[in-house]
Formats: sequence, structure tokens, C-alpha cells
Amino acid sequence: MRNMESTAIILAAGEGTRMKSSLHKVLHKLCGVEMVDYALAAAQAAGVERPVVVVGHAAEAVREHLAGRADFALQDKSTGWGTGHAVMSAQAHLQGEGKVYILAGDMPLLTGEDLLALGRAVDAGAAGAMLTAVLADPTGYGRVLRDAQGTVERIVEQKDCTPAQAQVREVNASVYCFRIPALLSALPRLKNDNAQGEYYLTDVVAILRGDGERIAAVETAAEHCMGVNDRVQLAQAEAALRRRINGALMRGGVTMIDPERTYVDAGVKIGRDTVVYPGCVLQGATRVGEGCTLLPNCRLLDAVVGDKATVESSVLLSCAVGAGTTVGPNAYLRPGTRVGAHCRIGDFVEIKNSTIGDGTKVSHLTYVGDADLGEGINLGCGVVFSNYDGKSKYRCTVGDRAFIGCNVNLVAPVAVEADAYVAAGSTVTKDVPAGALAIARSRQANLAGWVAARKAEGKL
Repeated sequence: MRNMESTAIILAAGEGTRMKSSLHKVLHKLCGVEMVDYALAAAQAAGVERPVVVVGHAAEAVREHLAGRADFALQDKSTGWGTGHAVMSAQAHLQGEGKVYILAGDMPLLTGEDLLALGRAVDAGAAGAMLTAVLADPTGYGRVLRDAQGTVERIVEQKDCTPAQAQVREVNASVYCFRIPALLSALPRLKNDNAQGEYYLTDVVAILRGDGERIAAVETAAEHCMGVNDRVQLAQAEAALRRRINGALMRGGVTMIDPERTYVDAGVKIGRDTVVYPGCVLQGATRVGEGCTLLPNCRLLDAVVGDKATVESSVLLSCAVGAGTTVGPNAYLRPGTRVGAHCRIGDFVEIKNSTIGDGTKVSHLTYVGDADLGEGINLGCGVVFSNYDGKSKYRCTVGDRAFIGCNVNLVAPVAVEADAYVAAGSTVTKDVPAGALAIARSRQANLAGWVAARKAEGKL
């Protein structure tokens, strides 16, 4: 067996009209990743460094998305159509004696191992290999026809099937591997005299068989062959990917109370012994440490959560939370926020573009924006960092071990130094020295008889 060098052609030229979308079909996301990226990942897992993507409809959008990660070939519909014509459009990229994988950009459940299995069959001497699956309902798929010895003879598309052929349940997954010279010899002989007037890549199988070449068939799970043509199939494929992602996380030591109601993007990492409750949505490049607890209905996007932290019913966006910290319920950590270890970020707290030192408590009903807080600080209920004057934003700083009372406004730019106290109800506009008590509120005055007088005047 000789292991040939390989390339790949990814077909992404179709209009995808059934998606009913202005966005190209292969750019729709599943589990946070564009559909075509799953095809790239499968090709790369099979050893292809830089695949060729055939583009047509919305070509610039696909090129822009894949810039620097793929080469491109343009399928010109005026000169033909169909999968065979798409591969003809990429012929200039096929050189040498190696092998080429051909796959569709709308099959997000295909794996690198599926391609490698095809490649091994070609390395063993077959001119080509095709991926097949046995479906309970094969409607819409091309049927795999075999001879009496079980050898693949040809593929017949659904619209060209006879009634007997339509009963065949083994279907073509439209994923192939060919020796490049064999494929190049067959492509000029494709014809479009069929029900759809298209050049079928499937006809390459019959052409090579007629040349006396052997075509191997490699069966895979039916789920791997699923293509996405509309929003229903998009949801079905995403559910399957989610099961795959969640299954891998659970096998790696993560507990999911209800994996069917836990939504984790493909790029998310979660440490072992972390418990994830239902309704959690983990997106982007989120990283969750070991031994954490994510209680119901959290959303984390590009967030980093340290070991043994707890997050409850909160939103964390492009932020970091230290080890042993608790967040929520109903907290909102916005981009640029960095919370230290063993902090308490409580209910209805919003933090934006701020640093919170280790051991600091921001327990409830507080807004911290554009501020730098030290360690061991206590913020009372209803504290507001007034960071915006209507034109510009400014920062506040609060030193270690400071105590900020309830309903305090800190009008930036202002500094509260280490070990200082700010009395409840104060509006602070000047720096507070270390160890000082700041009181910035009106002196209370009680006016005896005021209510009765007002009522007598008819004003109450």
C-alpha cells in the first residue's frame, strides 16, 4: 500500500435557494461555526493543508470568509452545471500522481475519518472510492448499483431511477476520493444527457468501471451523510453536532444535567468535574475551568472562567472570572471586564471594561464602568460609577480594602485610596485619601408640623 499525497475539492457554488436567505448556504452557522468550515476541518483532518473551494453564487462572500485558508476555483454556470462541471472548474489545481478528496460544503457532520477511509481504499489500489450509507428512506439520494458479486458498477440519481432502482436503500453520500490521473481521464467524457441536463460527477464511477478500474465503496453512519438544504435540515444537523460536542465533553469528565438543553459551540473548552445545568449557552472561544458550576440559564461568549467558580443565570461577554469567584444571579459582565479570584459579583450587578481585584465583593444592584478596583474591597448596594459626562468617558480607581457604602455615586475621574471609607448616600467628586472617611451629602433637617401646614394650605 502506497500512501499518496492528497488534495481536496470542496463544492460550494450552489445557490441554496431552499434556505430562503441572502446569506450563502455554506456560511450559515451550526454550533457557532460556518457550515463550510466543517468541510475544511474534515479535509485538514485527512491531511489536506489547503483545499480548493469551488465557488459560484455569492463567490466573494465565500472567498472573504475563507481568505488565506483555501484556494478557489470559479464555476461558470454559462458553460455548464452540476457536480461534474464543478470539479471540471477545479481541474487546474489537480496535478501529479496523488489523490483528491471531493466533498460538499453543506455536509457539516462528515468527519476526517470518513475521508481517511476513502483514502486508504485508493492507496490500496482502487481508482476511486465513494462514501455510502444505508438509509431507511433514501428519497432524494443517488442509488448505488452493484453487480452480482457486490462490486459497485454505477450510481443513478433519484430523478433518473427506474422503479426498481428507487427501491435500493444504499445511497451515494456524494463524497469521493480518486486517483488524480484516473479522475482527469474521466472528466472529459462526462455528458449532460440526463433528466436535469447536468454533468454528474457520479458518472465518473461508471466511466472508470468501463475502463476496467475498481471503485471501492466505504459505508459510514447515515448521520454523517446528511446535507443541509433548508432551515429544517440546518436545525437537525445542529442538533446532531450538539450531541456530538456534548458527548465528547461528558466523556472528558464534564457533567451535564440535561445535555439536550445545553448549547455548546464547537470551539468551547470545559474542564473536568464542572457541572453544567440546563439552559446554559456557551459560545465562541469560551473556556471554563475544572470544578466549576454553571447553574441554569447562563450565557457565556468568549468568556474565561477559572477553576471552582460558580455562575448563576448571568451573561458573561468577552470577560474573565477568577478561580473560586461567584457570579449572579442576573449579573452582566460586559467586554473588557476582569474579575479576580474569590470575588463575589452578586445579583443585578453590571460591570463593563473594569478590573476587580481578588476578594472584592460587589454584591447587588451596582454598576461598575471603566474602573479599576483593588483587593478586598466591599461595594454596598446601589453603587454607581458615573463614567460618562455626555461627551467623554473617564476611569475611577478604588484602592485595596476600601469600603463604599450604599447608594454612592463615584463621578469619574476620581480615586478612592486604600483603606478609605465612603459614607452611604454620598456623591463623590474629589479624591478620597487613604484611611479617610468621605461624606458628601446634605445635612438632615426635620421641619416639625410641616405636613399639617401643607394640608391646611390645600397643598397636600
